[in-house]
Amino acid sequence: METRNLLVRESEFDDYRYFAEWETDQQVIKYLSFDEGRTYEDVVKEALYNKIDPTKMDFTVVDRQSEKPVGRIYLSRIDRHSDSLDITKFYIGDTSMWGKGLGREILNELLEYCFTFLHMERVTLDYYTGNKGAATLYEKLGFKDEGIARNATKKDGRYYDLHLMSILRAEFFGDNR
Repeated sequence: METRNLLVRESEFDDYRYFAEWETDQQVIKYLSFDEGRTYEDVVKEALYNKIDPTKMDFTVVDRQSEKPVGRIYLSRIDRHSDSLDITKFYIGDTSMWGKGLGREILNELLEYCFTFLHMERVTLDYYTGNKGAATLYEKLGFKDEGIARNATKKDGRYYDLHLMSILRAEFFGDNR
């Protein structure tokens, strides 16, 4: 996948060091379900398991100009029978890249990929109920509310509610394909 500013490619082993750095940065993981004390080994182990699971895909977001990784996308619950999947993790980890509209840019391209290349009918995601930035972005891209999943995730021993959203192929393309 390519956008004006970014490339998205399947994650490689060398990318895990970036993931480990970002996934221990409190600013980056404020609204992500990563526990304190996550290690490089934890990241590698999870990523290697994901590679062999056909219901999961792990991508690295790369800045086209510097050619350095700047973020991560993790898809799960890929259901080829029901043509649905979940955007489970999606973040720009390089905080120097925040505020440049890259989240919208890459999410729009990701949805195009999901609906066109993967032939999905439905894409879901969730976010912590207090994450107003995520809510605004997802609504602008056409995601619809599905409700609140109470105590749906756990981080550092504490439960959090998640706001559930989805978008259908016809909603994304604005027609009835």
